Amino acid sequence: MRLEEYVNAFDYDYPTPALDAERPFTLTMRAAKSPLAETTLLAIGIKAKEVPWAKRPANLVFLVDTSGSMGADNKLPLVKVVLREALTVLDGEDTISIVTYAGHTAVRLEPTAASQRAHIEAAIDGLTSAGGTAGASGINLAYEQAAKGFITGGINHVLLCTDGDFNIGISDTSALVALIEEKRKTGVTLTALGFGYGNLNDAMMEAVTNAGNGIYSVISDEDQAISYTHDKLLRTLNLVAKDVKIQVEFNAAQVYAYRLLGYENRALQDDQFRDDKVDAGEVGSGHTVTAIYELALKPTEVPDVQGAPTLLDGEAAEHQSEVPAGELCRVRVRYKGPNASEDDRADEMQAGLVAEAIQPELAQASPDMQWAVAIAILKESPYAQPAALEMIEGLLVSNAGSAMDRQELLTLLAKARGLL
Repeated sequence: MRLEEYVNAFDYDYPTPALDAERPFTLTMRAAKSPLAETTLLAIGIKAKEVPWAKRPANLVFLVDTSGSMGADNKLPLVKVVLREALTVLDGEDTISIVTYAGHTAVRLEPTAASQRAHIEAAIDGLTSAGGTAGASGINLAYEQAAKGFITGGINHVLLCTDGDFNIGISDTSALVALIEEKRKTGVTLTALGFGYGNLNDAMMEAVTNAGNGIYSVISDEDQAISYTHDKLLRTLNLVAKDVKIQVEFNAAQVYAYRLLGYENRALQDDQFRDDKVDAGEVGSGHTVTAIYELALKPTEVPDVQGAPTLLDGEAAEHQSEVPAGELCRVRVRYKGPNASEDDRADEMQAGLVAEAIQPELAQASPDMQWAVAIAILKESPYAQPAALEMIEGLLVSNAGSAMDRQELLTLLAKARGLL
């Protein structure tokens, strides 16, 4: 799991925009001194508005990998859980199709109203695993079913359910991406859901999801399958914005160096931020995104710690700084509406943070920032030495609240402590 996925696996209580708000997001910035080094931590949070699902009818095609590698208990059986649970969250008039692929492809269920539960469940029960993986032909057949049930103005989406083991047909990621980008022009989007763990082809799954304007997720147990369907399925399909880009510009007079924690494969060039033809991420209804930066403020230099990333001295910026003199940084969010075309111009919102807003201690920051920082340190930090574990555990215990996912992490942490 990437650092940013670990941090964003938890919910954060950022302000939610009103349904009729001009902007689809709120932007929250908080900063505090690091508890482990002479650096400053900056947390940036984005929260999307909540758009009722009933406003857009859905035409969903589940493209299910039924190859031999999907036979494990944490793969095809969990796909069936997602399919059954989907019937409880969709409206009766929404449609579901099922296409399978293994050594060959087949339509197991043509577009069918979700109200036809018995008929759909019979198709789900009939799914078994065997054979190779003809992924590319399966994708083509899924898009055919999506076109057959296409709802103008609605959500037309393919959900690829697989462990990513493409070994027959198109197996090159760039070829798969090109295929899905071409299909995206028809108005049908795609999400990859990764099942199981170990040999999961994570890079391919994320790449095809990005190409399909979807939101990639991994499911490895029944609780996650149920949680995804009830808490995320509708949100990730019910987009409030697409081609969302975030740019952070620091005040060179105040910031000596900075690093973004995670998101290594999401980086864009500076000149791509306002290039509205560059594809970027999608944000669903009520979705939150959290990013954490570590800053070395002037006159402090970068701490010399084993395992820290190599310090890079980038090229001098060609444009004039847009950060006002009194601000530590300026954050910009650029986005298009959910139905915008590639040629449409994006909108932009921005906000700044002054140096005076930096809390002198992390303990004085918001509970959400403390939790996110503790998770980031626990996951992947050069400062996360064994001696720091007690401090990290204290942050987690103090800021877990009653959230079940946070309490579950505390239980796992207690078990891990018992093994040390």
